[in-house]
Amino acid sequence: MAEFYTTAEVAALLRVKQRKIYDMVAEGALPVRKITGKLLFPRAEIESWLGTPDGAASTETAPAAEGAAELPLIAAGGHDPLLDWALRESQSGIAGFFDGALDGLARAEKGECAFAGLHIPEDGGWNARAVAARFGQKPWVLIEWAKRRRGLILRPGLLKQPQDLRGARGLRFQARQSRAGSELVLDRLLAAESMTRSDLHILDSVERSEFDLAAALAEGRADVGLGLEAAARRFRLDFVPLIEERFDLLVWRKAFFDPPFQKLLAICATERFAEKARSFGGYDLSGLGAVHFNGAK
Repeated sequence: MAEFYTTAEVAALLRVKQRKIYDMVAEGALPVRKITGKLLFPRAEIESWLGTPDGAASTETAPAAEGAAELPLIAAGGHDPLLDWALRESQSGIAGFFDGALDGLARAEKGECAFAGLHIPEDGGWNARAVAARFGQKPWVLIEWAKRRRGLILRPGLLKQPQDLRGARGLRFQARQSRAGSELVLDRLLAAESMTRSDLHILDSVERSEFDLAAALAEGRADVGLGLEAAARRFRLDFVPLIEERFDLLVWRKAFFDPPFQKLLAICATERFAEKARSFGGYDLSGLGAVHFNGAK
């Protein structure tokens, strides 16, 4: 029934209670079919209705016409190995362009992606304040993907094995690009140790994904870096956990209901997905799907 929305989905799309949807149906304000006593809303007609002046005016809470425009079928933001795998395994057709959480936030704000992965540290949490500041009046939703263990990844054969950032002083420290969320996490961890970046021997080179960072360490091009347990295990490197971060997906609300994103969600309900998370290591999926922000439109 992918060509139809349910009552609950239309209510979520319009940011109203289901009771309001029933009232609008009774008034003839929404395109609907009644099949075996169940209300079904034709996807194409609903989306066409959202994009017309009459449709937008039918309810104060309906999205503006520009909310119905198509955004590129691209996943941006921070790199997550499990998300990368799920996009391919689901055959969703969503392309990945992972160049950092701050890059994804900016691309979402400019309408250059359908969703973005974020792990932006905040006082008392992750992501929600940064998203609310930019998307408070826009039809975007912040959904939890996973909690991930992040810490020090060590190159093979390292004689001095640090157990914290203080112990990493003097070692060649591999950095990520400036817009990567892990760089924001690094600054937070340094501040907690009363340290700054000048206390570390940070290399001039940068690595642009979690696996690229781990590969640099496996090849001996650096001594230590701040990365995911999943990446360390992929390259069979020693790992010292420092923090558990929350990785969320900032999703354009219309894209959430479209078939590509629904395919991605469907794979998340399978045992293959759970097994892949276990094999990667460092993932906690107990909060998968929790909503941490919902835009006003």
